[in-house]
Amino acid sequence: MDVVIGPLDLPAHVDEALAVQAVAFGLGPDEVAVRRQIVLRHMQYPGARALGATAGGRLVGFVYGMPNDRTHWWSTVVEPYLRARGHDDWLDDSFVITELHVHPSHQNRGVGRALITTITDGATEPRSILSAIDTDSPARGLYHTLGYQDLARQVLFPSAPKPYAVMGAPLPLRRK
Repeated sequence: MDVVIGPLDLPAHVDEALAVQAVAFGLGPDEVAVRRQIVLRHMQYPGARALGATAGGRLVGFVYGMPNDRTHWWSTVVEPYLRARGHDDWLDDSFVITELHVHPSHQNRGVGRALITTITDGATEPRSILSAIDTDSPARGLYHTLGYQDLARQVLFPSAPKPYAVMGAPLPLRRK
């Protein structure tokens, strides 16, 4: 089945998107409810935009992001880690990938790569930043192939049980 990448009205499809994230990321109903409010708030920020991946009329993946703002919660958490490594300048003039998730039935088929390269191709910022769980994973492997480098590791978010890595890449992303 062909996968189509295109603009996504994320507020209108938030429940479909979070269903994909719940399966891909192993989230329970309480966490989904919290994330629903976060996604809806994020999509009100200036420059926030989302893309979806659909197959057979069903959402199988999504990505959203926005120009980074040092006053946003994520930036305030990662800033000390980046500053300690001399990389806090990455918080300026960057497009942040806030979420990227692909349903497990469609992983390892280039869907995540297509989503992230398409959304960053439309960015006016010269670079992109994101955070990912700090383990050797297919997601981090993908980010490395696109040109993302580790800017800080073992970053602790208040509600997350596992440490994260903050990664950055110049735009446009490297094509493989």
